[in-house]
Amino acid sequence: MPFSYAELVKNADFLTEERLLKQRLIYGTYPEIVNDLANAEEHLKLLADSYLYKDLFALEQINKPALFQKIIKALALQVGSEVNFSELAQRVKADQKTVEKYVDLLEKAFVLFSLPAFSGNVRNEIKKNRKIYFYDNGIINAVTRNFNTLNNRNDVGALWENYLISERLKYLHQNQLEAERFFWRTTQQQEIDYLEKTGDDLLAVEIKWSAKVKAKIPLTFLKAYDNVSTKIITKENRFEFLTNTNV
Repeated sequence: MPFSYAELVKNADFLTEERLLKQRLIYGTYPEIVNDLANAEEHLKLLADSYLYKDLFALEQINKPALFQKIIKALALQVGSEVNFSELAQRVKADQKTVEKYVDLLEKAFVLFSLPAFSGNVRNEIKKNRKIYFYDNGIINAVTRNFNTLNNRNDVGALWENYLISERLKYLHQNQLEAERFFWRTTQQQEIDYLEKTGDDLLAVEIKWSAKVKAKIPLTFLKAYDNVSTKIITKENRFEFLTNTNV
């Protein structure tokens, strides 16, 4: 995996990571990038072209490299949105089984990971869809060839959501902490960005780039489930979420 926020804070300092947050959202935290941020775009393009494509093609004998590139770019352009494999297959003009195979390969190679839908007590919960995220924000931008600053982008919310959820996953993995991870939504468009289930306990998290944006956990969810703790995570209070089990 790329470096985690917790590792970078521990080996540098909190203020440095505060200063570099916007760059992390664009360039990610692979070692080559952290050690040579001035040449981040060049490193990322090389990393994406060599690892995502050439190495995976060789390892798995992928016989449709152009389709593979279309799939990963399509996923990068809809980070944080629900992915329907049937619709994705239509978009890239491919067989659904081939799309599922390539996405599975990318998950096994630690390029992507998915969050399934959480369902249990609410009648109108979405049950089948999933959301797909990238382990590193830099790969998203390398695949789409978009290294614009945050001030010149309309996907800041998606980049922030990918960053926070991937960093939380890294933290859990590096500390060998077992937790199931989900998103939650109803057909009435009530939703929770991120759910973490540990035993019988649930952590419900809403993710917002700015603390000025109002956010709350849907009352429907809170009435339906017990043992729920809630958090609204913004760039101002992310430290605890990314460095502590008991958030």
